[in-house]
Parts: sequence; structure tokens; C-alpha cells
Amino acid sequence: MTKIKYFFNTHTLRYEKFEVPLRVQLLRIFAFIATALVTAFIIVSIAYKYFPSANEKLLQEQNANLKDDYAVLQDRVKQLELQMDELENRDNNVYRSIFEATPIPDSARITEMEKTKEVILIEKLSENDLVKSMGDQLNNLSLRTAFMEKSYAEIGNMIKNKLKLLAAIPAIQPVSNKNLTRIASGFGYRVDPVYKVTKFHAGLDFTAPQGTPIYATADGTVKEAGFNSGGYGNEVVINHGYGYETVYGHMVRVKARAGQTVKRGETIGYVGSTGKSTGPHCHYEVHKNGKPIDPVYYFYNDISPAQFDRLLKLASSSNQSFD
Repeated sequence: MTKIKYFFNTHTLRYEKFEVPLRVQLLRIFAFIATALVTAFIIVSIAYKYFPSANEKLLQEQNANLKDDYAVLQDRVKQLELQMDELENRDNNVYRSIFEATPIPDSARITEMEKTKEVILIEKLSENDLVKSMGDQLNNLSLRTAFMEKSYAEIGNMIKNKLKLLAAIPAIQPVSNKNLTRIASGFGYRVDPVYKVTKFHAGLDFTAPQGTPIYATADGTVKEAGFNSGGYGNEVVINHGYGYETVYGHMVRVKARAGQTVKRGETIGYVGSTGKSTGPHCHYEVHKNGKPIDPVYYFYNDISPAQFDRLLKLASSSNQSFD
């Protein structure tokens, strides 16, 4: 039962019933509701902060795990970037230098400035953008890897071409000369055995018994095979490519045929004394880009350094040539 309140009115000198105005009642009700709402908000905030729900706990754990996984991936990406930098450096400064190839320009790869900008951008990203950032980094590495695969494919072709070049360079003596006793005349000005005047001798003369096998000194294609009326008698000329040609003269019999492909060490004919010759021997020349060069510098496959030094002295001695 609601209590009725009275107050003494000094003007009427009697007790009157106390009545609260409607405005005051409304204000009191509003104040009560506002206080209740603020109190409830504070309680809920404290509860959310210090007493998370099971779902929130699960989300927090997943978020923490994602951060740990992202940190691990970031470390792995940095390691991959360092490895890629090293591969790109070796590609330009080692592998391509060996084959005298032009390095891949920075415009074909990601420049250092762009990579620095990328790192700064990642540091400013929010957690919601981390996955996208990681995807961009992995795409970045994929593009650089694709460039490296293409570059190494080119280097593989360079290696194949280099092997072909090495096989095409004259590298052995045209006749068996283990004791280094068969060089009778060297490259340069020598006394002509017929005219007895000093003339330029464009090759080396290897003395050997008639019928001794003569070998191709490098891989190539036989350009000429037959009798030469210019003084070399039965001769073979081999085109090795890359500007190299070799000439073998005065054969008693030619085995190779024009157009034939020959390998280093393959027999192409036999020692004789045909043409302008004073005795059985093989006249051997090496041409580079159409000019004769000293063949003695192309015997590095079948002799030791000491033997080469001895051979060099024998070839440089001034004497009479055999043709």
C-alpha cells in the first residue's frame, strides 16, 4: 500500500497532501533508466574484457596461431628472397661471365628500390591485409623464379655450344708423336728445300714413315679431299666451324671424303710425299678466320706442360722445311 505523504503549509496553517509533479516523475524515471543502462554497459564491457566467451577464446587462439604462422612464413619468404638474390648475383656475375654473355638487366627483374618499397608497405599493413601481402610476395618470388629458370635454360644452351666449341678447336697432333721427335720444321720463315730461299712456312712438318695414320685434330666437316696442284699433293682441309680450319698435306692416300663429318682423332689419311715434298711427312696448318696461325699452340690435349715446352723449342728452331 502506497504511503501518503503530507506537509505543513505555512500559508494555510494546515497539513496538506504532498503530490509530486509529473515532470519530476518523468525526470526521475529517465535518470533511473540512464543509470541502469550505463551500469549495464560498464558491467558488459568488463565482462567482455576479462571474461571472454568460448567463441571469443577460440577466435583469439586462432588469431594468435595465424600471427605465429605469418611470422614463420615471413621468415621463410625472407630466406627465399636472400637465396634468390644470391642466385641472381651468381647468374649475372659468375655463370654468364664464364660464357661472356650479357647479364639480365634489372628491368627484367625486380629492382632493389622496388623491393625496399615492398618491405615498407608490408610493415604498414593491418592484420587483415597480411594474407594478401603474403600472396603478393609469393607471386613476386614466382616471377623471379620464372626468370631464373629461363636464364638457366639459356646457360644450358651456352654450355652445349661451349662443348661444341671446345670440340671444334684443334687440340692434338696430327700424327702420333709420343717421343716428340717428329717435328722437323716449325711455323715461320724457313729455308725452302727446293728453291733454297727463305720463305714463310705456314705450318708444321711432322716426319713419319710412309703410311703412318694422320688424324683429324678436332671435330668438323671435310671441306676438301684430294690432290692439290699448289704443292701440297694429296691433302685434306677440314672446316671446324667457329672460324677454325686445318690443312693436312702430302698424303700418300686420302681416306676422308669431301662433305664427311669427322671427329677428333679419326683417321683421315696416311703420311706420304706427294706434291712439292722432299720426304715422307705431314704438313699441318691451323687457320683462324682465314689466317694461318702457329699450330704448336693447339696441342694441349695430348701432352704435358713439360712436353709442350720441349715441343715449343723444337718448333721454333730455324731449319729447312720439307716442302
